[in-house]
Amino acid sequence: MDATALARSLLDPIPAHRTVGLEVIRAVNGLGVVAVTAPPALANVIGSLHAGGLVTLVDAAGLAAIISASPTDDAFRGVVPLGAAAALRFLAPARGRLVATCRLDPEARESLAEVFIGAATRVRVTTATDVVDDTGGVVCQGNFDWSVRRSAA
Repeated sequence: MDATALARSLLDPIPAHRTVGLEVIRAVNGLGVVAVTAPPALANVIGSLHAGGLVTLVDAAGLAAIISASPTDDAFRGVVPLGAAAALRFLAPARGRLVATCRLDPEARESLAEVFIGAATRVRVTTATDVVDDTGGVVCQGNFDWSVRRSAA
């Protein structure tokens, strides 16, 4: 399903996303793509996007991928994904336009489907995200462990 509009409606209002200028590019069939142009106000001591900004990118790409795995907008209603753990590897200075891409693996999609159809109330999934700069070089790789649950109505 193309859930790009749904992902934008859910991710755009988040204060951390507004602070970094996060843009949801695509959320389709288990693929989440988000981007920022590294704001100078969030630079670290070498002029690169601060680690907190990179965590925000990796988190948002994973969220967009999770949202996009829902078969319909209505199936996502009441679903709450919460990060349980994160691990990032910083590979190069993160400057300029940065694009984070997360693609759910088949196991994650299958687990999430159980929540979306109501067969499970909680699952754990792991997302993997690459962040590239405007040259296409990978500047950061990150994993998020998620607890995804359906809230009580």
